[in-house]
Amino acid sequence: MPDAPRPGRRRLLVLLPLVLFLALAALFYGRLFSGDPSRVPSALLGRAAPTLALAPLDGLTRDGTPVPGLTTAALAGEVTVLNVFASWCVPCRDEHPFLVQLSQMKGFRLVGLNYKDDAENARRFLGRFGNPYSAVGVDPNGRAAIDWGVYGVPETFVVGRDGRILYKYIGPIDAEGLTARLIPEIEKAMAANGAPAAPAP
Repeated sequence: MPDAPRPGRRRLLVLLPLVLFLALAALFYGRLFSGDPSRVPSALLGRAAPTLALAPLDGLTRDGTPVPGLTTAALAGEVTVLNVFASWCVPCRDEHPFLVQLSQMKGFRLVGLNYKDDAENARRFLGRFGNPYSAVGVDPNGRAAIDWGVYGVPETFVVGRDGRILYKYIGPIDAEGLTARLIPEIEKAMAANGAPAAPAP
């Protein structure tokens, strides 16, 4: 009859699966959060932007004029920066001052895609923090965001004059991200489309 495993050996056999699980979890966590999340590749880069037919945010005005919704036609002919935001998104509040700053630049338009939000809350959000968008499309069920390959809110896209997605910025824009990554990509898009690059604000 074989000898029964010693208590220490038995404990090791019981703990081995847990140790392996924790090691794999640590490896996964490290890979997931390593590097720059704003540089995650997108399958849509270089391709035509997905179709947009989003209604405007009801009751939203800018300088007394109703702010239009988002359509595919609105993306044509000018470099467009499309920002996906929501009033319930805390990082969206953190990045909003940088979007207001960005909206002061010339040579492109900044538009918003309001993701799975309540209209009244979205209007209150823009009323409180300022509306940097020349157009805001409402995506109540998140369908348009799925088509655009949005991982989460906020995300920002640079779309060329030909309607192709040129750059995707994942996560909230901060001071370094604005000046070192997003603005250079916007300037590159404007230069590629024959428009002079606007100076950074």
